[in-house]
Amino acid sequence: MSTFDERKDGFENKFAHEQNITFKIEALRNKMLGAWAAEVKGLDEDETEQYIKEVVKSDFQEAGDEDVFRKLQDDLEGLVDGHAIRAKMNECLQAAKDRVSNS
Repeated sequence: MSTFDERKDGFENKFAHEQNITFKIEALRNKMLGAWAAEVKGLDEDETEQYIKEVVKSDFQEAGDEDVFRKLQDDLEGLVDGHAIRAKMNECLQAAKDRVSNS
């Protein structure tokens, strides 16, 4: 194998690893957001578990965070404004990054 091939494989492996970490962070953030929103909505334990799954699933509708934001905004209408949701998304993202990097 040539040095070029080794470097190419190294970059591909690094990219795949980074994508995996990003996915884990975003999934954890979405779980945290779902738990927070469920608490705001006053859901019981079973409803909370189901709601967390719905929030995680909502992230697969399109690229980026807007699909999750829209779900939370629709579900929390009259309870929390958009600025608070975005602030919570940032807070949960940082907490997820910290948790994943420490594991």
